[in-house]
Amino acid sequence: MTTLDLPAAFADSPARALVCRECRHEVPLSPVHVCEQCFAPLEVGYDLDRMRQVTRKSIEAGPHSIWRYAGLLPAGQDLATRVDLGTGMTPLRKANNLGKALGMDNLWVKDDSANPTHSFKDRVVSVALSAARAFGYTTVSCASTGNLANSVAAHATQAGLRAVVFIPNDLEQGKVVQTAVYGQTLVAVEGNYDDVNRLCSEIAENEEWAFVNVNVRPYYAEGSKTLGYEVAEQLGWRLPQQVIIPMASGSLLTKVDKAFRELVTLDLVEASPVKVYGAQATGCSPIATAYENGWDTVRPVKPDTIARSLAIGNPADGPYALDAVRRSGGAMGHVSDAQVVEGIRLLASTEGLFAETAGGVTVATLRQLLERGQIDPTAETVLYNTGDGLKTLDAVAGEVGPTATIAPSYNAFTKTGLA
Repeated sequence: MTTLDLPAAFADSPARALVCRECRHEVPLSPVHVCEQCFAPLEVGYDLDRMRQVTRKSIEAGPHSIWRYAGLLPAGQDLATRVDLGTGMTPLRKANNLGKALGMDNLWVKDDSANPTHSFKDRVVSVALSAARAFGYTTVSCASTGNLANSVAAHATQAGLRAVVFIPNDLEQGKVVQTAVYGQTLVAVEGNYDDVNRLCSEIAENEEWAFVNVNVRPYYAEGSKTLGYEVAEQLGWRLPQQVIIPMASGSLLTKVDKAFRELVTLDLVEASPVKVYGAQATGCSPIATAYENGWDTVRPVKPDTIARSLAIGNPADGPYALDAVRRSGGAMGHVSDAQVVEGIRLLASTEGLFAETAGGVTVATLRQLLERGQIDPTAETVLYNTGDGLKTLDAVAGEVGPTATIAPSYNAFTKTGLA
């Protein structure tokens, strides 16, 4: 896996180099994620002339998946190395009932629970594993709070790769089962996500594995851009006025924002302002807390929330999420676990959409921002639901149940007064 192999592996990729997000030092495309000059994170730099070859027509003629945007992504152009479970083009649902409940005129829900393993992580994993195969890796790995573990195990199985997945040992049972069922190696670590991530960084230095959120992270993160591309395309090739996005590492928010800006640069949509809003659970809200306090740095915290998919106490992309929100004129909020459950139930009872805890965080934060006057209730708004509620049943299991339990007779039913 040397840079000499890269021209053939990435011959059709619009990616030209990896670029430091701080000092702008460039290195050849390779499986690295940290700048050797200043130790800041690397991201993919693109050849804009190649990206400009992509048109609305060429996108619409592509597959009904994220790979319709292959010309805007760093890997996966080569069908021999592309990893594809059919991720993407998930529903953008007009949420009239939720909008009415919240006092909003024009609300949409981008529902990524419809992906193959029922979360947005299928987007990033498709791109990351395509890059890993292009680099010649045969074993892939990750540190995960659940959804990423599900996705890496599933995609690796389909692609004929070996996966070794690491999770905190107190993860929701549904996510543990969904990862284990694919027959890959699953390692539960005694500690929280940040402990797991540190372990994976150590292993990555000693094993020839592709860690999707370590050494191939620059490629992995770019998969989130497709959530921005799709919303613009589904709205008829225009940008929404406001978006509200859950934050764990902060990467998803930054990449959706990046996608909107790329579409403008490439003349695929007309330029129009998009305010970006971030949502966290109070029990793990380092980015939102930094925003509230006007800090430019994000102070790590110890996670304590039912929203485990967002429980990253030391978020790598936190400062960049702050930049995106402040530049766009948006805001951030954080909500209690009780409010998370209320958010899950509100979305389910208004739109028939059962979200996992991250979705509850986003709905509840939207309500909070409305109450504070920090978000415009009349503007066209897209709320991102990133996962399926069946993954986090424990969060609401004690809150909902049968309306009544009766004997198997009509007389017993009539006595309930439900007729």
